[in-house]
Amino acid sequence: MDIQLKRGLLDVCVLAAIKNEDSYGYKIIKDMRPYIELSESTLYTILKRLENASMLTVKTVEHDGRLRKYYHITETGTRRIEEFRGDWKEILSIYRFVVKEDTDE
Repeated sequence: MDIQLKRGLLDVCVLAAIKNEDSYGYKIIKDMRPYIELSESTLYTILKRLENASMLTVKTVEHDGRLRKYYHITETGTRRIEEFRGDWKEILSIYRFVVKEDTDE
């Protein structure tokens, strides 16, 4: 898969994982696991990129004597999910075209 396309899809997946409630790294990975495998190193790279793009904010909270980072989606992040929903129609159209070409042979 094209790396830029995959990056964009993973970004939206992470935003979707925290859209209804703030979450932390391990829980995000656990929530996404039924749909996609994601390593911790990949996740934290994505989270940092999304934070730099103002799509999420981070707060540190003590939990069981340790500090845990919680991620919160921003309005910009929510808008990105909505944009993706519009983009998805175009992606499906492209997919149908490619599959159609395969079945016409």
